[in-house]
Amino acid sequence: MQRTLVLDKDKRPLMPCHPARARALLKNGKAAVYRKFPFTIILNNRDGGSVQPIEVKLDQGSKTTGIALNLHGKRGVKTIWCANLNHRGHQISEALASRAATRRARRNRKTRYRQARLDNRAKPKGWMAPSLMSRVYNCETWCSRLAKFAPVSAFVVETARFDTQKMSNPDISGAEYQQGELAGYEVREYILFRDRHVCQYCHGASNNRVLNVDHKHPRSKGGSDSVKNLVTSCRKCNEDKSNLLLEDWLAKEKKMRSKLAKSRVLHIPKVIAGKFMPMRDAAAVNAARYRLGDSVKKFGLPVTFTSGGQTKFNRTKQGYEKEHWVDASCAGDTGSSVLIPMGLKPLVISAKGHGTRQMCRVDKYGFPRTSAKLNSVINGFRTGDIVLADVPSGKKQGRHTGRVAVRANGFFNITTIDGTVQGISHKHCRLQQVSDGYQYN
Repeated sequence: MQRTLVLDKDKRPLMPCHPARARALLKNGKAAVYRKFPFTIILNNRDGGSVQPIEVKLDQGSKTTGIALNLHGKRGVKTIWCANLNHRGHQISEALASRAATRRARRNRKTRYRQARLDNRAKPKGWMAPSLMSRVYNCETWCSRLAKFAPVSAFVVETARFDTQKMSNPDISGAEYQQGELAGYEVREYILFRDRHVCQYCHGASNNRVLNVDHKHPRSKGGSDSVKNLVTSCRKCNEDKSNLLLEDWLAKEKKMRSKLAKSRVLHIPKVIAGKFMPMRDAAAVNAARYRLGDSVKKFGLPVTFTSGGQTKFNRTKQGYEKEHWVDASCAGDTGSSVLIPMGLKPLVISAKGHGTRQMCRVDKYGFPRTSAKLNSVINGFRTGDIVLADVPSGKKQGRHTGRVAVRANGFFNITTIDGTVQGISHKHCRLQQVSDGYQYN
């Protein structure tokens, strides 16, 4: 069960408390609800108090980012709060593409004589696509909020899927890294990612799902541990190849007539030629992660950067299942030994944005299909607010909590966990939290 965030009377963060204690404080009138999501209470009389170190940990993903608060107490490291932050990068890309198409069609209708202008829009240094920047801004926003609601002492950010520096130079951290448990783990993660978790010798024809990292040129015959000499191989192909050279193994497989041999004959020449995804593609994937790492530094707290390879190693070593918030808990050196309580469930946060700049919606031809919005506030509510609707009777009888979409006639739509409930009167709605651009489940 997640801890409840606590503020003193001056809105300074205190140690998060157990939900049962929070309910007792609210019942006795010693505290009030400060924020619904994340659930935060503010004490009426208490001023300050002792706190323990709490780390904010982020596991970045393309669609979902895991967030965890790890408490460093006397009994060790423990996860006390967690969340999954869903991004909307694809929605931004689609909206920009739609707007570009509409503007292009309008220009073609009104200025047919004008020639196309392609590369006359210079981008500033450090420019990043809005779909990627939205991911950075979402994570930055929640780092700022958690720093206000909890006594945060440090940040741990996963900035790369694997450590490219340690791949190019394994001795970058000294002999201890070479001889430790994590030796070669970063390299293995990169090789599997580069080869898309597919055996490069048979492309799955062996039906063997156990993947290994094989040396193209065997080490027994002078092969190195460079990433250029490593390739993803299933266990069957790895055992059949043994310590043969690829050319010798290919000549041997050409004499066979099995389906597996035909697949190997087709793909082994590609391995010899070294046709793999270049490392610059991995750098492009990690671009947004490094941007977030730089933005977190402005909070003035210690920031530790880690890799996805180390996160996966810590998680599998402790036997935790794959989840974004679990990866966040296990990130970094401090995640090698962390207690995740049974029954801990994450807060699901979905980025929805703050509306649109369009005055009205347009059809596929660029003509308006709705009228311009005159007033965004209807009966004290605006689209995006979190409301509680208590309907006493009728087909929609019951309690509905979710994100509201206001209508001028006073009958709103509420998006809940189970779906959208339409046509609820504003008289039955009670404001829980003003719109902040996110939906919570």
